[in-house]
Amino acid sequence: MHPTMTLARRRPACLLALISVIAASFLAVPAAAAAGNTTGQVTVFWGRNKAEGSLREACDSGRYTMVTMSFLDVFGHGNNYHLDLSGHDLSAIGADVKHCQFIGVPVSLSIGGYGTGYSLPSNRSALDLFDHLWNSYFGGSKPGVRRPFGDAWLDGIDLFLDHGTPADRYDVLALELAKHNNRGEPGKPLHLTATVRCAYPPAAHVGRALATGIFERVHVRIYEEDDKACNVYGAWEDAWDKWTAAYPATKFYIGLTADQKSYQWIHPKDVYYGITPVVQKKDNYGGVMIWDRYFDKKSDYYGSLIKN
Repeated sequence: MHPTMTLARRRPACLLALISVIAASFLAVPAAAAAGNTTGQVTVFWGRNKAEGSLREACDSGRYTMVTMSFLDVFGHGNNYHLDLSGHDLSAIGADVKHCQFIGVPVSLSIGGYGTGYSLPSNRSALDLFDHLWNSYFGGSKPGVRRPFGDAWLDGIDLFLDHGTPADRYDVLALELAKHNNRGEPGKPLHLTATVRCAYPPAAHVGRALATGIFERVHVRIYEEDDKACNVYGAWEDAWDKWTAAYPATKFYIGLTADQKSYQWIHPKDVYYGITPVVQKKDNYGGVMIWDRYFDKKSDYYGSLIKN
């Protein structure tokens, strides 16, 4: 056999071996950086932009382990309730909720938001809100109460309480929800979560709710542009330590924005090397929360890289 033919046959094998060595060397560094309490859990907010696509599409993307719809943004004023899902067709969401649940992605509803049309100034208003939530979105049924998603039952409630007063009784709401933390089906709990600003201690109305000790998860947002003292470029690590220490029985998710136009957007590489090694040190680290599906879909990669 001609020597050059032998060399030609051997070259691919040698090249593959060399590539394997280089790849192993390259991957060794990220593996060390990512060491810690990894979970693979990613929650995303959905419902803030019609261009984000359907709920079903979000669940089918494979990027998320929970989807939180946002927001029920008016409550606490008698029977005045308002669900704002940015023009999405509500008639289609019930089937999408069931589809998401079928493939193992629970769907929650976030109450509150960035507006000021909500409050719970009394025990009565808190119980009235529970009654509305239970009969509109969960296992209840009451004459005259509309079910926006038909007979679909949601999986949880998230408290996104950017506004409030010390008098607000979100603790009463949380305790009432906790009494119904099983939907009547084995292994189907009602997930009770909260999405909070980075700064610790929390505002009084948030702290009162969390003091019940019954929240399964808390998402700590470190991307708030108006919170200069506690964001991705501020003292978020100190706040993270305080949050996780204050509620050791609660799982904590680090909240990031997928909006590349935000100056607090963090490249996935920097999340991997700068954020992940810090947050994963905590025993009650739960995962990552992404704001939101619209920005994540627009980026076409953020949530996938964060999860993987």
